[in-house]
Amino acid sequence: MVKTGYYGEFGGAFLPEILIPTFTQLKEEFARIKADPTFWEEYVHTMSTYSCRPTPLTFAENLTHHFGGASIYIKREDLNHTGAHKANNVIAQGLLVKRMGKGRVIAETGAGQHGVATATMAAKYGFDCTIYMGEVDVKRQRPNVFWMEQLGAEVISVKDGSKTLKDAMNAAFRDWAQNMDDTHYVLGTASGPHPFPEMVSYFQSIIGQEAREQILKYAGKLPARIYACVGGGSNALGLFGAFMDDPVELVGVEAGGKGLPSKLHAARLASDQATIGVAQGYKTYFLQDDDGQMRETHSVAAGLDYVGVSPILSHLSDTGRVRFAAATDKEVVDALRLSMKKEGLIPALESAHAFVQAFKEAPDMNGEECIIINQSGRGDKDIFTVADAIGDPQWEQFIREKAEDYNA
Repeated sequence: MVKTGYYGEFGGAFLPEILIPTFTQLKEEFARIKADPTFWEEYVHTMSTYSCRPTPLTFAENLTHHFGGASIYIKREDLNHTGAHKANNVIAQGLLVKRMGKGRVIAETGAGQHGVATATMAAKYGFDCTIYMGEVDVKRQRPNVFWMEQLGAEVISVKDGSKTLKDAMNAAFRDWAQNMDDTHYVLGTASGPHPFPEMVSYFQSIIGQEAREQILKYAGKLPARIYACVGGGSNALGLFGAFMDDPVELVGVEAGGKGLPSKLHAARLASDQATIGVAQGYKTYFLQDDDGQMRETHSVAAGLDYVGVSPILSHLSDTGRVRFAAATDKEVVDALRLSMKKEGLIPALESAHAFVQAFKEAPDMNGEECIIINQSGRGDKDIFTVADAIGDPQWEQFIREKAEDYNA
């Protein structure tokens, strides 16, 4: 018998008693909108008039010629309003909040894209908005913090623990427990307690629905492989969902950080260093020590620097339906630079993880095959991190001059 909210042995809703009524309401409302075709129609209409749906599927002709193997297509989620796939989930949850009659939204964010998307949605629908962000991520994603605040959101820097995404999520749950009557937690990824993994995957499924139709139209066939980066799992599951029953290999790429032997990474499913545990309301693979304490993670990409992973992906990994790999920080920066030079595309550091693995494998594939890479976000938010990683002297001079101007 399959238990609701579980994917194999993973998932569930491990909640304090105070939150159970709120989650009961959320499950009921989500079931109601899934059964109501007018909700999906309103959602698609909103995304097509407010965002950029359908997003293009771009044939990367130069990269294809460069590698000489499979034809490379790129799903352009970076062209969504606010610059990432995050808008898909956030706008849908905003419509849900309107139906529930609540007036305040909260969210966690790592790279800041989910925070900007949530602040944008709150401005559009007139909600009060609070965003929790780890202190480390606030510093390395300052442009997104600026935009969240300009959009009217309160950004709270979380100074607990590793001061990254998992700590921001913990802070958001604490807020929700204290303000659940008028507040909805717009969780940004397909993790956390049920129904969030199912709900976020459902809202993000628009990516895969479009991509499947587009690749059949442009290439005349299904892709041999699909690549997506994996932090919590929302962009990957959004793309993978429409191809789940097809003879298509699904590849998730996690943050290899400074290399798996260093243990300074966030590779849960691509390494043997994660174990099954329960945290943040659900059961999945976590990077934890023998006592169940969460380990410190590392990634050049703030949005992948998460200690857990979607329970859906844990199940798909264990059953072999999705293959997982890890990309190091250096490989990610190199892939980003190649994408810029060859195609004029600037993927987010998170998205560039998927590019790394695709670039490794495409040359050995049949020239008649094609692949899809999900460019889940755009890289302008990463300008400080990328410029520092590249060591661009002109950028360093610009920063020094700005500092001198401020101190004058």
